[in-house]
Amino acid sequence: MEFYNFEAEQLNGKKVKMEEYKGKTVVVVNTASKCGLTPQYEGLEKLYQKYRDEGLVVLGFPCNQFANQEPGDAEDIKEFCEINYGVSFPMFTKVEVNGEGTHPIFRYLKDELNGLFGKKIKWNFTKFVIDKNGKPVKRFAPVTKPEKMESTIKKLL
Repeated sequence: MEFYNFEAEQLNGKKVKMEEYKGKTVVVVNTASKCGLTPQYEGLEKLYQKYRDEGLVVLGFPCNQFANQEPGDAEDIKEFCEINYGVSFPMFTKVEVNGEGTHPIFRYLKDELNGLFGKKIKWNFTKFVIDKNGKPVKRFAPVTKPEKMESTIKKLL
């Protein structure tokens, strides 16, 4: 299995195959609107704006598995992200990142890149960086601010 074999549904209901991102450096992140780390949306958007013309894409996957910090529906999430953080990178429908219902993209990423807690995702805003060939290369902890990923991203672009 490789990253490009997966697909996910965007907040607008459109199914997207990850192969659309071939040749791009990808950041996959599980997000939440009511989390202490939610301001990371701003940093993720800044990275996206700064490097998207060079081939960076950020993919946000809302998740409600951590203290019910993403309770809204697709429209609520979309509105919150746009109004509060000007998010313009692709956002997908809510997913599970741990347990039996783990979305296949996160199951794959956790298998490829263990974290501090092994294959489990500790909290919202765990970030995975995937190179232009679809290979997961680095996992960043929830508390790691997006700007701390910049040097890794620049090397891969």
